[in-house]
Amino acid sequence: MLEKTGVPTEQDLARVIPPPERLAKGPVVVIECFQRIPCNPCYTACKQGAIQEFADLNDLPVIDYDRCNGCGLCISKCPGRAIFVVDLTYSPDVALVKMPYEFLPVPEKGAQVDLLDREGKPVGRGRVERVQNAAGMDRTLVVWVAVPRELSWQVRNIRVGGRR
Repeated sequence: MLEKTGVPTEQDLARVIPPPERLAKGPVVVIECFQRIPCNPCYTACKQGAIQEFADLNDLPVIDYDRCNGCGLCISKCPGRAIFVVDLTYSPDVALVKMPYEFLPVPEKGAQVDLLDREGKPVGRGRVERVQNAAGMDRTLVVWVAVPRELSWQVRNIRVGGRR
């Protein structure tokens, strides 16, 4: 399915979701990179050493979850926009998802936004908690969005400005 639609299957996703015991400790990176291509900006961006060095530039990222602190420095560096940080400890009913964002209008803190799945379909509503926009992020913002906990593995983008 990934080759035809660009959308990963449940089996693809099962390979990249951190173990439950790590998810219970706080924010952690999720890299939804499934194709061997020459790329390694995630490795060079990771100051914690959580993304392991690539033996071959075409390798898929390997994560040492014990070293990941969920900082998200790698998010804006991924040219495929395939890196997210998920925090299931944010609150009992709400998860925090940090995601790359390159559209206009730029969301504002506190804004209610449509939550979109990997196919761009709306799956719910969420609240923008923070927008990171630093010079070294090369025009890719990192938006922190509070989402219903049960949607944390579906939400991978947002739509600003309400329903359409």
